Amino acid sequence: MARSSWMDEETQTPLIEDQARKMESFLQTLADGIVDEEEIKSQEARVVALMKEIEPQLSDELHEQVTKLLCELTAYDLMQVLHQMQMARPKATFQG
Repeated sequence: MARSSWMDEETQTPLIEDQARKMESFLQTLADGIVDEEEIKSQEARVVALMKEIEPQLSDELHEQVTKLLCELTAYDLMQVLHQMQMARPKATFQG
């Protein structure tokens, strides 16, 4: 499998979300338009399995860097979701 870049070289923006949106597990989850508890548990199990597989292979220095990367990526994703939710709120206040 060819290595795919984590960033768009031109825009310097992350491409991980684009890659995630193409994953079969993601596409199957969104097929009905609803993300249920079981689908979240299945995704968590895939994440945990990959962590258990990869973490022991990392040197202490690389482990620290990958941990920071995962935390920053998670924070970035959470901020994007929160921003989208804020932008979707009605701008006018109820005058009832």
